[in-house]
Amino acid sequence: MTRPLVEGELIMLVDRKKRRYLTRLQAGGEFHSHAGALPHDDVIGQEEGQEFRSGKGAAYLVVRPTMSDFVLKMKRGAQVIYPKDLGPILVQADIFPGARVFESGLGSGALSMTLLRAGAIITGYEVREDFAEQAQRNVADFLGTEVLDRYGVHVRSSYEPLEHGDFDRMVLDLPEPWNVVPHAVDALDTGGLILAYTPSIIQATTFKAALNEHGFGMAETIEVLHRGWHVEPDQNAVRPDHRMVAHTGFLTTARRLAR
Repeated sequence: MTRPLVEGELIMLVDRKKRRYLTRLQAGGEFHSHAGALPHDDVIGQEEGQEFRSGKGAAYLVVRPTMSDFVLKMKRGAQVIYPKDLGPILVQADIFPGARVFESGLGSGALSMTLLRAGAIITGYEVREDFAEQAQRNVADFLGTEVLDRYGVHVRSSYEPLEHGDFDRMVLDLPEPWNVVPHAVDALDTGGLILAYTPSIIQATTFKAALNEHGFGMAETIEVLHRGWHVEPDQNAVRPDHRMVAHTGFLTTARRLAR
């Protein structure tokens, strides 16, 4: 069933050089670039996947952005977790609809929107108020304001005793996640999972040591590498891309065991 593009909807425009632009449709509005203006009214009511032309004749393919598109183009208050790690985090942390998730280190909200889209109910801690506000704006911009009912954000540190508890999962994107582990023992339900995203192996090692000390088990650390391929059947050209997204961070998970 075809869904026409409507006013207020976020769209992505892709030009002939594969450059991507995000804009929100408004009646009477225009998308402006060096290649001229594209009236939003030309797009509203039309199907996605079509090309539209600016006043100077530049062609833009118009589609709805995926979450990956949005994460890479959205306004950032902090460095985001890349899409190649967001998917594995959902699987490694075993996020499910209705899961009560504690998230700390909200940054720009990329991980938050990934968890929320999977149906989680989030209690988020962020020490910087500007990051907390940007994360909420980005989440609402892509998922809509209604998801904010499942997104409780608190400007406070998770290195101190937590005000909230009774969580199924804990997901951390912090410089020193090991400082959260002592508090996680009481805040995380027995059998619950804790996951930390850490750029360096030293951080992962220190986090693992804290998990061992506080009775967590079944710990595992993985690294996700992403290599694209250049596939052009008409040119008989198939080869790996010259560049790949290699190391970004380590994902360490563990399970809270009975005392």
